[in-house]
Order: sequence, then C-alpha cells, then structure tokens
Amino acid sequence: MSDLIMHFVTPPVPYFIDSGKHTFFPGERHVSRYSISVFDIIIVTKGTLFIGENDNEWIICKDEAIILRPDAYHYGTTPCEDETEITWIHFQTFGAWDEMKSINECYENQITLFEKHKQQAYLNHCEVSSIFIPKKLKLSSKSLNDLTEFYSLNKDPRSLRNWRKQTAFQNFMQNINHDSAVSINSTAILLAEKIELFIRQNYASKITNSVLKAEFNYHPNYLAKCMLKAYGVTPIVYLLQYRIEQAKKLLIQTDWSIARIADELGFSTPAYFSSVFTNKQGFSPANFRKKEFRKPELS
Repeated sequence: MSDLIMHFVTPPVPYFIDSGKHTFFPGERHVSRYSISVFDIIIVTKGTLFIGENDNEWIICKDEAIILRPDAYHYGTTPCEDETEITWIHFQTFGAWDEMKSINECYENQITLFEKHKQQAYLNHCEVSSIFIPKKLKLSSKSLNDLTEFYSLNKDPRSLRNWRKQTAFQNFMQNINHDSAVSINSTAILLAEKIELFIRQNYASKITNSVLKAEFNYHPNYLAKCMLKAYGVTPIVYLLQYRIEQAKKLLIQTDWSIARIADELGFSTPAYFSSVFTNKQGFSPANFRKKEFRKPELS
C-alpha cells in the first residue's frame, strides 16, 4: 500500500483551496464522505489516525501524511485510541494526474499522461514535467516547519492571507516532492535528468548518439535505456520533441520564415524540419501558423 504514487503533471501547479485543523478524541473516527471534488492532504500532528479510501486502508502516525483523491470514498476505519490532532489541506489541479502502484509504473505511463494533460490543461505548446509524491509519506523537519509557517499566515489580513497561503502551499508541495525524489530517484533516473538538461541547453546544436557518448561516457544503448525509463523516449526522440515544442512557440510568437526557424532549432534543412513537424503534428509548420492566427468568423 505504501508504494502508491500520486503523479501530477505541471504546469499549472496544484493550487491551494482551504485548510484547517481538527482533533479526534478517543473513540471518534474520521467521517465518511464520497467524492469531495478536491484533493485532501491529512497530516497527523499528534496521535494516530485510521483511515480508508475505497478498498485501501492506512494507519497514519505522528508526522505522517496521506493524500486522498477527489473522486474516492473516504472513511475512518477504526476509532482513534488516543487524542489525535490533524492538519488538513484541500487543493486541486487543472492538469492531468493519476495514481500508480509504483514509480516505474508512473514512468511507463508518463507520455500518455503528458498527452492527456496538454488537452485537459489547454497547454498544447507548453513544456510539461512530472511531480511524483508518495500517497502516504513521512514529513521531513523542513516540511513540518513549512506547516508552522503556513498557519502563522492566519494573522495576516485577508487581502494578503490568500496570496501568501498559496505561495506557502506551493513551497510545502515543492519540499515534499523534493523529499520523495531523493528516495525514489535511482542512478539511471538521475542520469536521464542530466541528459534531458543537456539536450535543453544544446538543442540547437548537432546532437547525436556519439555526442552523448562523449559527453556522459556511457554507451548510447545505456543512455537510451535511462531516458526510456524516465521519459518514455530515447534521447534523440526527446531532442526532436523538444525542437518541435520550441518550433511551435516560434511559429506563434514570431514572423520568422520557416527556413530561419529550422536553422535556429538545429534542423539540417527546412525540408527536414517541415517533414518532422508534419509527422508529429499532423500539419505543416505553415499550416500550423495559419491555424493559430486564423481570424474568428463574425456572426
């Protein structure tokens, strides 16, 4: 049960809605509720909470937390044995998300979730990334300090409080994401992230398997295996995808010629650029630009 991973795609990042505290006295249990339409982070700050979601059950101890889904049935499985205090935070996201049984399953499903996200979040030309957070997690001292700071904002006037709570919530989520990344990132994943960063910084240059081998001192087959695990594609495919995403931005934001865009992005010829773009997007760069700048029909 503890291996379940919540996989969020960003941007946009998950956003804060509401929060509060509650005390369960001995003999009391968490209420039952169906599909509350928001994610619910429950952090136990004292005692032990017994909680279930659909067919799964957990025991949440002091300084532990659980993320409950917005579309599930939540219920207390057993009455609290001791006085138990919790902090709860409701949040939501416009982006795609899923719950997987392991981090490897998250990686395998990543490309599918990215494509869903681009339609769902209306960001068809935005570079997206993943946030992986264990469903049940042990909070670090840093994350616990974030909560203390979070509730100190209740003293602020309302005009400032909501802005600052949103920022504090994002810091909290960033830290628990960082803490979980440290525990789940293998050597292969860390290498894949270095490859990805190298491609992003040098995508306009000529990048081949030989170049990557010289840069990272690993056989191209191993580099491809690492990238497939982390991103679902090989380095060269990722390079093409990244160049296409940059091309879409340039087609929308500039009036540069197709030839100039091809040259700026490192494509060998405009014809090759057009061929790759058409293959990936279903229409040529020129037609993509026309589609984006098409005037709306007047009624």
